[in-house]
Amino acid sequence: MGIVEREVPGTSGLEQRLREQERELTELRARLAEWDSAYAAVPERTVSFSTVSGEPVQPLYTPFDVEGTYLERLGFPGEYPFTRGPYTTMYRTRLWTMRQFAGFGTSLQTNQRYKYLLEHGQTGLSVAFDFPTLMGYDSDHPRSLGEVGKCGVAISSLADMETLFDGIPLDKVSVSMTINGPAIILFCFYVVAAEKQGVPAARIRGTVQNDILKEYQAQHAWIYPPEPALKLIVDMFEWASEHAPKYNPISISGYHIREAGSTAAQELAYTLRNGFEYVERALARGLDVDDFAPRLSFFFDVHNDFFEEVAKFRAARRIWARRLRDVYGARNEQSWRLRTHAQTAGVTLVAQQAENNVVRVAYQAMAAVLGGTQSLHTNSLDETLALPTERAVRIALRTQQILAYETGVPNTIDPLAGSYYVESLTDRLEREAEDIFAEVERMGGVVRGIEMGYFQQEIARSAIAQQEAVESGDRLVVGVNAFTEGGDSDIEILKVGEEAAVAQRERLAALRAGRDAAAVQRTLDALRQAARDDHNVIEPMLECVRAYCTLYEIRRALEDVFGAYREPVFF
Repeated sequence: MGIVEREVPGTSGLEQRLREQERELTELRARLAEWDSAYAAVPERTVSFSTVSGEPVQPLYTPFDVEGTYLERLGFPGEYPFTRGPYTTMYRTRLWTMRQFAGFGTSLQTNQRYKYLLEHGQTGLSVAFDFPTLMGYDSDHPRSLGEVGKCGVAISSLADMETLFDGIPLDKVSVSMTINGPAIILFCFYVVAAEKQGVPAARIRGTVQNDILKEYQAQHAWIYPPEPALKLIVDMFEWASEHAPKYNPISISGYHIREAGSTAAQELAYTLRNGFEYVERALARGLDVDDFAPRLSFFFDVHNDFFEEVAKFRAARRIWARRLRDVYGARNEQSWRLRTHAQTAGVTLVAQQAENNVVRVAYQAMAAVLGGTQSLHTNSLDETLALPTERAVRIALRTQQILAYETGVPNTIDPLAGSYYVESLTDRLEREAEDIFAEVERMGGVVRGIEMGYFQQEIARSAIAQQEAVESGDRLVVGVNAFTEGGDSDIEILKVGEEAAVAQRERLAALRAGRDAAAVQRTLDALRQAARDDHNVIEPMLECVRAYCTLYEIRRALEDVFGAYREPVFF
């Protein structure tokens, strides 16, 4: 690998170097004061020098803006506190997983898109579900009318999941599923679909998002009230620890919090605090932290402020490592490692001059890689208008491949480490996150904060401030409120008709006619009883899936026991 021998000074040489550094710092203080005076004499441009989150940015950063010692604050890649990366060799051994978020129409249509993506060099799949599936409705439910297959793929039963991954070996391809309220049901569909391929749960790889707390805070795709919803998540931790040790049963997500309008510090803090809540719930169940924590993964947004985004990833790793080791008593270093997927910021894409979105995505992708992500999805240029076309998806994938193979960025680990600006941003985001943690504790924790509307209101305030900055011109968006000449782009978009809904209704009718009705009723009754008895529901749910119970039938069985969530009015 080309390891370079490093000369380490002896004791006397080190003492001399420390004296020289002290003299240098004394001189630096004096020179910095002179520079500040010279800088103040020259008028600045009349723009707001701040991050996208609204934090002021100094004109110059020096060693005086960085806290702590190297070993305390940075360390080495793959070693506590993991500021410089969760793995020792990072991209020199293995590049990040290149994903594309894909799904539309029927499972057959999406299966064909997946095979296209894999043929063009994609190394992992991310499933986008349609809105009825996200909410736990079958495609023929009255509330699904007009939405089937429109914003993702329609999955109403095991049969759909089998078709979705037909010809795609689930022991070789890592699959991420973005779903939350009914996540446990889709996970069971996936486990049995793999089983039908001859792949046992112990060999499946991938992640299901399954982060219900951020749904109450930002995205609103929930089904059950918070307490039973958290119980289902711990059920998955418990079952996966024993039966699917390579699978991540949750992806604790800041992405949707940021897309809803939060600042970078809020995204960081709310996401990690949600993660702590899941750990605490699992510990309360009696699980050993080192049995489940190594399989917890994260999912962050990558916004436009390049350096702030790099710093956010670095701060997240440091906070997580310290909390898991010092507060929750994790002994396994794997539990301390924060591993994350990242996605470029959909909220930054604009319809005006849509080709510019390619540039935005490229810079965001570079920030994610310099921040040390393990997996990356790059948005397509047309996603602000519709589901992406194959051409747009190919460009988004090529963006990652150019970054990986042409820029030299993966050649060295954490190349921005030691930048006074980046280290200062990392420290600042960490301090702000700790302040937010303390505030959440004062109000009684995450669930109490949700019930009070704290998270919802704070995110809304930040979103309003950012929108006002655009409307006032304080924040420039190319093609929207600046450099608007040239008109809008003529972009081909993907249109999904009603054919998917028709096909799904026919497919569901045939499924219901051909299955064993007695087995359906028996397994649903067993699931209800397990929920009433406060048992782990995964095994009875897998039996429901094997009997070809539908998504909504399983949802309703649990809803009969847990009830449905209705959000209080906060605004």
